[in-house]
Amino acid sequence: MALMLTSVPGTNDIFAQSKEYPFREPVFRYIIQTAERVLRSSGAQMIYTPIFEYAEVLQKGVGVTSDIVVKKEMYTLEDRGGRVLGLRPEPTASIVRAYNQHGMKVWPQPVRLFTWGPMFRAERHQRGRYKQFHQVDYEALGSADPLVDAEAIALMVQIYRELGLKGLEVKLGSVGDPEDRVRYNDYLRGLFRPYAQALSEDSRVRLESNPMRILDSKSEADQRIVAEVGVKPMLEFLGPEARAFHERVAGYLEKLGVSFSIDPSIVRGLDYYVRTAWEIHHSRIGAKSALGGGGRYDGLSEMLGGPRVPGVGFGIGVERAALALEEERVQIPADPAPDLYLVPLDEAALLEALQIAQGLRPRFRVEMAYAPKNPRKGLEEALKKAARFAAFLGEGERQRGVVTLKNLHSGTQVEVSPAELAGHLA
Repeated sequence: MALMLTSVPGTNDIFAQSKEYPFREPVFRYIIQTAERVLRSSGAQMIYTPIFEYAEVLQKGVGVTSDIVVKKEMYTLEDRGGRVLGLRPEPTASIVRAYNQHGMKVWPQPVRLFTWGPMFRAERHQRGRYKQFHQVDYEALGSADPLVDAEAIALMVQIYRELGLKGLEVKLGSVGDPEDRVRYNDYLRGLFRPYAQALSEDSRVRLESNPMRILDSKSEADQRIVAEVGVKPMLEFLGPEARAFHERVAGYLEKLGVSFSIDPSIVRGLDYYVRTAWEIHHSRIGAKSALGGGGRYDGLSEMLGGPRVPGVGFGIGVERAALALEEERVQIPADPAPDLYLVPLDEAALLEALQIAQGLRPRFRVEMAYAPKNPRKGLEEALKKAARFAAFLGEGERQRGVVTLKNLHSGTQVEVSPAELAGHLA
């Protein structure tokens, strides 16, 4: 017997009866539909972008010094024309590329877009981090007003609250302007150079190219050094304009009733990130408790060959949100039970049952047995599905031009014509 093939480790099948909570289809649907409801109510528009792009789009989007590029965590392939393509590790670059490509700069600004779908990273998988994961993403492009940043944070918080999550902590930071980052990187190089040999191999490379990335290194040795040297936070290096911007975002959040704490340790290692950066945490899903985060990225459009376009956005990890829902024991709304379960009693009734079902759908939720059943077995199946009604079709019903309709709540049973079924169900 041939060996049964299985899925790739770090990927998951998502279906209703899955025994693993994060991968139950109703949970995913609940998270995505809740996010879509909140974002559409704000006027944001859905956009679907390809799950693969030319690799340079994605590489510039995540940064050539990021782990995704340096450690080859992006899945790539070569097309027949010899161009290198990549599966998207995150959606922001694709959305900014679409904004430029389709002339959205002439639309009323900011253009507010959202999407959801699978993302791909070839990294070691663990609980809450997978090779294929899912993300809800929101981007507001074309405005440099701090009010837009505050709204993005408030929308993100509202999505989590609408899901029913309570154990949330909003952490607000700033990565300043480019000149602030230059000063901060010079400071970090001077601070870490005496410890260069003790740093991890990755951080030794970053020491010259992008020392801010050392601060969020996953290496325990690096983190011990960071704690030992007593790194000053980025917030102490903000120029007057970036500091005023940060204070305005914080002020808007206070007036919007969004509780937050200032976290000076939040960094973004990519050059196109500026000013606002934030994370939303949930302490009960583990040490790496960030449910999602966001930030301002005014320089990304230019890196993709477009004009300078200010932008701010966030990403919500669907799997991580699902884990938080599990920890808080949030009850997911159950799928509606069938209004009607059709039970064909003989072969001749099978097509008739399907014709009746098609006539009632989609106004009513109608299911049927796909093989003849005796009345007792058919009734058992209808009760297991928690249907409101069961309808039986057999030789006797055909001769009389009716179906036998049983109300499974009251137990009453009547004969009705197929044309009368809708009225009874209503």
